[in-house]
Amino acid sequence: MRPSPALRPSPAEIVRTLVAGRLPGLAYLAQRPGPFHVRHVTDAEGRVLLLVPVHSDLAAALPPGGDVALALDVLDLPPAAGAPSLGRAWVSGWAVALHGDEGRRAALDFAEADPTGDLLDVGTRFRLHRFEVAEARLERPDGLLRIDPLAYAEAEPDPLHPVEADLLAELTVHHGRAMTAYVRRQLGLADAARVDPPRVVRVDRYGLVVSFGSAGARRRARLAFPRPVADHGELARLLHPVFCRQPESTRLTGPA
Repeated sequence: MRPSPALRPSPAEIVRTLVAGRLPGLAYLAQRPGPFHVRHVTDAEGRVLLLVPVHSDLAAALPPGGDVALALDVLDLPPAAGAPSLGRAWVSGWAVALHGDEGRRAALDFAEADPTGDLLDVGTRFRLHRFEVAEARLERPDGLLRIDPLAYAEAEPDPLHPVEADLLAELTVHHGRAMTAYVRRQLGLADAARVDPPRVVRVDRYGLVVSFGSAGARRRARLAFPRPVADHGELARLLHPVFCRQPESTRLTGPA
């Protein structure tokens, strides 16, 4: 699957990123009290896997046989003060308990995203449930956007999202002066003492989101990479010219 040529994550990619399993989720079950805190990941096809303790309110609400309508709610947690939220993802489908060989294969899928030792107790202390996403939505301050389930399944989670907070800290602590100078050049900002320095507040595979302006009048813009990056290593290679003051490797593409 090739990355999208867009200069920012698509709504489908954002939903895949949010529900991938790094962020906490809440489960809502049809005709059951709730919500329930749930441990979850998504497999390569975007199906949601739930790791449920057998002695829990959620296990009591999820039948061991048959299926039940379930919605998963995942809210983005911005990685730094002043960083914009990606929004809130809602995905829903019919959850079914997995047993035998199917359960063992699902445990391997779960381990690829979250290699927790609790997977060793699937079948005794824990059960795995899975559902294919029949409906996906992205909630943002400007409204609720419905995502085509096929677009959701074909999208890829952002590979930088799990390490985004560490990347931002690295850019600030180890490369703060170089990044500040670079962003000023890209935005055409004067080096005024009265203006707060610009800051990188988010990073994804497509680029950087920067915050700039004086206190109380901050604005945001996106600096797009020339190509989507595949991982932390490729990001480091792409940004190396910025730190070394060689020809620059990102460009301004407008408001974030």
